[in-house]
Amino acid sequence: MTEKTRQRRDVFDVIAVFVLSITAVLTAWCGFESSKWGGDMSIAFSEASGARINSGVADGTARDARQYDLTIWTEWVLADRAQDAELTAYIEERFSPEFAVAFEAWEDGGRTERGPFVMEEYVPPGSEEAAALSERADTRFADALESNQRGDNYTLLTVLFALVLFLTAMSQRDLVMWVRWVLLGLAVVVGVTGAIIMLTFPILI
Repeated sequence: MTEKTRQRRDVFDVIAVFVLSITAVLTAWCGFESSKWGGDMSIAFSEASGARINSGVADGTARDARQYDLTIWTEWVLADRAQDAELTAYIEERFSPEFAVAFEAWEDGGRTERGPFVMEEYVPPGSEEAAALSERADTRFADALESNQRGDNYTLLTVLFALVLFLTAMSQRDLVMWVRWVLLGLAVVVGVTGAIIMLTFPILI
């Protein structure tokens, strides 16, 4: 083996070792990020589930309050129809605060609407909380899906970097020199492409 050939082999080996080392680091980083995004996905799914359950509880509270108001309202309608002013006043004193506000708005509006329940002032307790929790559940569920996709993206990059390791390892075989350079060149191209793609991905620490 001539001195020039030996120098070329040394250069080749240095490049191959460098590619292997960098690729190993990038593969480890992708595995780390995939794990982090997977954890973030699990947390988001858990929070979405918790918010959905709490939304159901709040909605149940609102439903019970609405049922109570409906019962009282029915009694008020009967008393008002019977023109029993004393009973009407007695029932009005037992309106819930939320229904009392809507009832007053309905009265002030000349009773043109179909009843206090259709007034925008009627907001039974728990309804706003249920809506807010439901919105949070939807948001966190969407976040979980996004985190899952990001984790999958990093996982796919590990497969790409595995190809780099394979090509680099094949270039170390006892082959014709130009074939080895082609394999190593392909490994570098694939590795650089993967690194560029990885730089576009969000990072979670």
